Amino acid sequence: LKEQNGGKITVINVGEAESDPTIRKALAIGADEAVRVNAFPSDSFFVANQIAAVAKQGEYDLILMGRESIDFNGGMVHGMVGELLGLPSFSPVMQLEVEGSTAKITREIEGGKEKLEVSLPFVAGCQEPIAEWKIPNMRGIMSARTKPLNVVEPTDATVHSELSKYELPPAKGAVKMIDADNVEELVNLLKNEAKVI
Repeated sequence: LKEQNGGKITVINVGEAESDPTIRKALAIGADEAVRVNAFPSDSFFVANQIAAVAKQGEYDLILMGRESIDFNGGMVHGMVGELLGLPSFSPVMQLEVEGSTAKITREIEGGKEKLEVSLPFVAGCQEPIAEWKIPNMRGIMSARTKPLNVVEPTDATVHSELSKYELPPAKGAVKMIDADNVEELVNLLKNEAKVI
């Protein structure tokens, strides 16, 4: 988008210092500056509040983020950010073309794709192919060292959830292989052992 339309890219991250190398990679592939909110991303609402607080301090035409985060896979932050900023939110966006003050987006819906024309600004939760990762070149890596990475303290926001535990799924049972020609045995096992018919 930047190559086609110009503009400035600001990366916003809610995380602790161990996020800095990932943020520097974003700077190396073309972002102009970064803001890291110095906080553990405890839940989706907390993260959305932090992103919205940073976004309110700037004038952004687009707020693009992944459809899901790498840590919790909740898929909720983009919608919450849109709501907190009073902006429309679209997800999962697969294609995006900006023309002046409007954008054409293609998003995945059940059973197909939906094409929309929307006015800027808006929030989008993006997925492949639009959200494909680029590999930084040496020039980008060197320039990333001089680009600003501003660390700010979090705003007060209520944490609405607490992680109580993780569980592994139950172990799968044994598998019985049935010869394709032995339909009677298959029906018998489905009826008497699995009790699905």
